[in-house]
Amino acid sequence: MAKPSHPNMTAEEFRKWGHAAVDWVADYLADVENNPVLAQVEPGDIRSRLPARAPQKGEDFAAILADLDSIVMPGVTHWQSPNFFAYFPANNSGPSIIGELISAGLGVQGMLWQTSPACTEIEIQVLDWLVEALDLPARFSSSGAGGGVIQDSASSAALCALLAARRRIQGESATVLPSDPRLVAYTSSQAHSSMEKAMMISGLGSAALRPIEVDENFSMRADRLARQIEEDRAAGLQPFFISATVGTTSSLAFDPVALIAEIAQRYGLWLHVDAAMAGTATICPEFRWLNDGIEHADSYCFNPHKWMLTNFDCDCFYVADRQDLISALSVTPEYLRNQASDAGVTDFRDWQIPLGRRFRALKLWFVLRHYGIEGIQSVIRNHIDLTKEMGKWVAGDNRFELLSEPTLNLLCFRLAASDEVNQELLNSLNASGELYLSHTVLDEKYYLRFCVGQGTTERVHVERAWQLILRFAGELTK
Repeated sequence: MAKPSHPNMTAEEFRKWGHAAVDWVADYLADVENNPVLAQVEPGDIRSRLPARAPQKGEDFAAILADLDSIVMPGVTHWQSPNFFAYFPANNSGPSIIGELISAGLGVQGMLWQTSPACTEIEIQVLDWLVEALDLPARFSSSGAGGGVIQDSASSAALCALLAARRRIQGESATVLPSDPRLVAYTSSQAHSSMEKAMMISGLGSAALRPIEVDENFSMRADRLARQIEEDRAAGLQPFFISATVGTTSSLAFDPVALIAEIAQRYGLWLHVDAAMAGTATICPEFRWLNDGIEHADSYCFNPHKWMLTNFDCDCFYVADRQDLISALSVTPEYLRNQASDAGVTDFRDWQIPLGRRFRALKLWFVLRHYGIEGIQSVIRNHIDLTKEMGKWVAGDNRFELLSEPTLNLLCFRLAASDEVNQELLNSLNASGELYLSHTVLDEKYYLRFCVGQGTTERVHVERAWQLILRFAGELTK
């Protein structure tokens, strides 16, 4: 049905359909665990349900909302399901969704302090709150030379850290001349692929990234790092950057940041620490050993959108000296000049790759105020307890191999069988629609990854998952 030709939705129409949309989301979240977790479609299925051309005339909004059920939902993998145990959590929550809605309604473009002071100042304050709440080094607070900013993801944080490190070692030439071909960077062989991508985008090239060997716990070997740096220096190269990982993607391994920091200081290298998922755990005092050594880091990041009940995208990126970052990323054409910027206010356009930015801090602010520190601590502790309980069940069944006792919220396990059998187990589990797991390969063995982190996951969901695993494993090991 075509709607009247007037192009704008009135306030009353928005109120009507906005309420309908909120009702739809509320109903979805209330019923999400009853959907097949993994989307049950083939490539091209969703596009085949869409018209070949955009509509010439506007459509009634009831028809648009109806297509959520008929077109969109069949192609959704339900990351908010309590039965989602794959990859990493991608949390949302009621307060976060409401914050995102209001952010969209305000439509702020927060590139400068002047373009929306609230967008900038709430972000500064909320990130300072988290410095204290997670017991991060005071040097990351805005009260000193450092400060924090919300990036879209840890991938962007890695790129920004890399560019800031290059600016610090090369000075102004880093922003006006091609990259120095002698520069080399270092990370664990288990590190996230975003580091390699950052090297590619920066112009340094992936060949200038040295993957350092890991130990039996899949943690970067500090002795091999020091040896590689010495070899590169002897070859006339210029080491300038190290990325350490607190919680690798494959196995949630922890690099020895304190030892790596000593090496970084010895050779004058920038140290970036990526704690994308695991960093949230330090809101609980008993897990603050994860922060050991980061007091010497030049930059640090973690993702509230992974495990702090805040929907994507929201990465908290901190630097010890904001001037390094600003010098690397600041370009000021005449049309952006204004009195406030000239007076020295924070303009977050100079802390990130894009010029534009939205009001991301609003949803994080809402989450912190709604749950409080204690509420978030309770969620994190529950997830870790559930993961450890699952680990005991796996370890108690001699048909399975457990990679290691879980430290936080990730469990890696496999059937004591071939990789092909384990892959068949994973495929069968995911095809059931009742849960979703992912995999990794460690020490040339295929492991299933079981990550507990969705906001609504409770013991009943983990128990049900274990029973399903047992059922399919039994069929494969008859």
